[in-house]
Amino acid sequence: MANENTSSCAFRTSIGGQALMEGILMRGVDRQAIVCRKADGSLVNKVEPLEFIKDKHPWMGWPLVRGVVNFLDTMVKGVKALTWSAEQLPEDEQGEPSKFDLWVEKHFSGETAEKIIIYTAVVLGIVLAVGLFALLPTFLAGLVNKLLPLGGWRGLCEGILRLAIFLLYLRLVNNIPDMKRVWMYHGAEHKTIFCYEAGLPLTVENARIQSRFHPRCGTSFLFLVIFVSILIFSLVRTEGTLARMGLHLLLLPVVVSLSYEVIKWAGRHDNALTRIVSAPGKAIQHLTTAEPDDSMLEVAIEALTLVLPEEKGTDIW
Repeated sequence: MANENTSSCAFRTSIGGQALMEGILMRGVDRQAIVCRKADGSLVNKVEPLEFIKDKHPWMGWPLVRGVVNFLDTMVKGVKALTWSAEQLPEDEQGEPSKFDLWVEKHFSGETAEKIIIYTAVVLGIVLAVGLFALLPTFLAGLVNKLLPLGGWRGLCEGILRLAIFLLYLRLVNNIPDMKRVWMYHGAEHKTIFCYEAGLPLTVENARIQSRFHPRCGTSFLFLVIFVSILIFSLVRTEGTLARMGLHLLLLPVVVSLSYEVIKWAGRHDNALTRIVSAPGKAIQHLTTAEPDDSMLEVAIEALTLVLPEEKGTDIW
């Protein structure tokens, strides 16, 4: 059993990752790498240079703007990486393409079809997230308010429902058989980054003893989004449910932007306040990470090695 208290950072890196189907995506300062393990045990990788929207449009890198931009960019890159990792699985495990995918591939060229499928997946993912975690709690609180007038407690009721739906969603996702291995790769990603931040050689032995709970995880960011939404949405005083839903939609970019700045600040500092801010997200990672095996740590180490900066220190957070 890994000792969850062994991780101590000599520095904090801006390198981040994402668990995939039998693989891991690592994103560095100028390139990203996807490493997957094939059915025969071999490793396959894909390394791509990173292009940042802020380089073309500097204002998109401004504080309180970059949060939404980076969130959308990460979603697009993440879906692309997930699609590529799924293609590395044996054909009998890839599943049948959907009717929509087949229609798109029939009517559009290869590159255009791929973009349509990926951006459609991103849009549907955003719609699902907004519907479940922003609109549904507001709607349910509206029903409660009709039975039991909540008055000034309505915002708190919405927040509790929002958090409950989020935790229930993660619990249900955990029942999907394939997700167990994704969570194990997620744990491998965290352990490997902790190993690198501790200044230790990137070996399976050194990574194995690290914590799988990382404060700059996407899970922590999602929790922060929910917590910040409770604070921001509490400012909405409109009683009509539809009006409240509309205002919540308008305020979502503000919520995402503020959450991004908070997690960025928390990631750069280590004090009592930042540990308090990070604690709930790390606790929720009990649902979204699992202890990896050594073969998964090998994948994570290979992915991280491929994106390490040529000039030491350029990836400091």
